[in-house]
Amino acid sequence: LRGAFLFSRAASRFMMRSRYGRIITIASVSGLIGNPGQCNYSASKAGLIGMTRSLSKELAKRKITVNAVAPGFIESDMTQALGSSILDEVKKRIPVGRVGTAEEVAACVLFLASSASSYVTGQTLTVDGGMIG
Repeated sequence: LRGAFLFSRAASRFMMRSRYGRIITIASVSGLIGNPGQCNYSASKAGLIGMTRSLSKELAKRKITVNAVAPGFIESDMTQALGSSILDEVKKRIPVGRVGTAEEVAACVLFLASSASSYVTGQTLTVDGGMIG
């Protein structure tokens, strides 16, 4: 959370002079719904979402959008470490029946970075296959 705050503060100074910018934070569905055994992680991601919302209100008049992307279960070393039996159970809780890919998360970030999202600010885009629905 501290790193995201410091980076956003530094980047926004340049963006304010340009009167244009996109700040996109990477949160997690854990910041929206919590997760057993991950109190510190969930709290930091919830804080990131709150920071994103507040910063969007501060920077909107300068044509700077600030949004968060909150991935759910995404194919990674971390999800592979869960093991196939746990991963199979996780997939049962995801309406699309699979975990996501890094490319799917990146496509959402690309949208938020583009001019197509100029009216989107202060939002958290959940990329979770419908898991928290």
